[in-house]
Amino acid sequence: MSDKRHNIDVEFFRQLDRFTFMVRKRISTAYAGSRRSIHSGKGLDTVGYREYNQGDEIKSIDWKAYARSEKLYIRQFEEDKSLTTHILLDCSKSMDYTGGDAPSKFEYATMLAAGFAYLVTKDNDKFAISTFSENVEFSKPRRGRKYLLNTIERLETVPIGGKTDINESTIQYGKAIHSRSLVILISDFLQDPKDIESAIYRFSDHDLILVQVLDRTESSLEIHGHSRLIDLESGVKLDTYISEDLKNEYQKKLTDHINHIGDTCSRVGAEFYTFTTDIPIFDAFFHTISRRKW
Repeated sequence: MSDKRHNIDVEFFRQLDRFTFMVRKRISTAYAGSRRSIHSGKGLDTVGYREYNQGDEIKSIDWKAYARSEKLYIRQFEEDKSLTTHILLDCSKSMDYTGGDAPSKFEYATMLAAGFAYLVTKDNDKFAISTFSENVEFSKPRRGRKYLLNTIERLETVPIGGKTDINESTIQYGKAIHSRSLVILISDFLQDPKDIESAIYRFSDHDLILVQVLDRTESSLEIHGHSRLIDLESGVKLDTYISEDLKNEYQKKLTDHINHIGDTCSRVGAEFYTFTTDIPIFDAFFHTISRRKW
C-alpha cells in the first residue's frame, strides 16, 4: 500500500497539453467549452421552427408564421451553452492498493481526474472533483486554474478508507446536479454489479463516462500456490490455494463483470474505459481523448 496521494506537477500538465495538441479538438454537444445547442427563445442564429407545446413561453411564438399558417410555431435559435463537469473519485480503502512498482489505484485515478479537470479548465468551464466511499465529500463546481490548483492540493491529503457504496454515493450526488452535465465516475468498480448498474442508470440523462482503474495483479491473477488474500475494505483474511483452475475461474468472473458494466454503458450511450496502473498515464489520456470529440 502506498502513502502517496498523487504525482501531479507542472510537467504533468505540460505533457498533457502536448497530448491534447496531438489530437485535433472538435466541438460537440457532448463536451466543449464553446459548444452549441438548440433552444427556444433568444439566441444567436435561427435554425428552424417547431410546433408550440403547452408550457412553452408565449413570447417565443412566431406570430408571423401564425398569420401565414394559423398554427402556433416556436422559433428555435442556436446558442452557446456551457457544460459543468462533475468528477466522482473513489477514495475507498481498496483504491489504496498497489501490487508492485506501479502507482496505487488512487494515485492513478487522481491523475486521471486532475487531467480531465485541466481540460475543462482550458475551456473555462466549471468542474468539481468530489470523493466518495460510503458517502460523498462534495465539492462545489467552479472554474479557473486557481480552483484547479486548490483542488489538486486538497487531493494530496484526502483520507483514503472505508467501503465503497457507489449506490448510496450516487444517490447523494445526483441530488446536487441540477442541469445536464458531464459526469465522470472513476473507481475500480469491484462492487456489486447491481449497484454499479443502478449508478449508471441514475446518471444516464447526462453525458456519462466510467473509468475503471485496476492494478495489474487484479486484472491478471499471477500468484500461485498457498496464498493469503486480504480484503482491504473489510479486513477479512482468506488463506487459500491458488490453482490454475481457480485462476481461470477468477479471470472469467472478472471478464464477465467488466463486460456487464460495458454492456450497461452501451445501453445508455455512456463511455466505459478500463486501465491498469502500469499503463502510462498519458497513454490512458490519449485513448480517451482520441475516442471523443473534444
